[in-house]
Amino acid sequence: MEKKANKPLLARIPAWVLSLITFFVSIIPLIIVNDPKSTSLDTIQIIGWIFNIFLVTVACFFICKAHPKSVWYTPVICNGVAIIGLIANTSLTIAFTISGQDYKTTSTEWIIIVSSIALSVIAALIGARIGRRKLDKQNN
Repeated sequence: MEKKANKPLLARIPAWVLSLITFFVSIIPLIIVNDPKSTSLDTIQIIGWIFNIFLVTVACFFICKAHPKSVWYTPVICNGVAIIGLIANTSLTIAFTISGQDYKTTSTEWIIIVSSIALSVIAALIGARIGRRKLDKQNN
């Protein structure tokens, strides 16, 4: 009688649940380092965003490694904070332009948002490729 191989914990939890957990956990460092009185990014806020980017990138890699088919939605859910920030910055820029006030999204904010999305997509693709190879080896 052949014994079934136990799946790792990440493979037993659905990818969308892991992605939502990552989303909510990624909010925590940003709440801790946020200074609502500041109009620009301080060093501690940049460190918080870098930690966020690292956390989301690593999570996307491991989630997609365990669930290779989730590569299409995992980076989107995990990067919810960056995507919401992108939408908010764009809409604020439009609103302030219409009202005649000056508001600009700084280049640092754009770099942070775009790099977060790009790195997590790259990590998800790499993780999915490794996960697919691993599944193919197990099936053969």
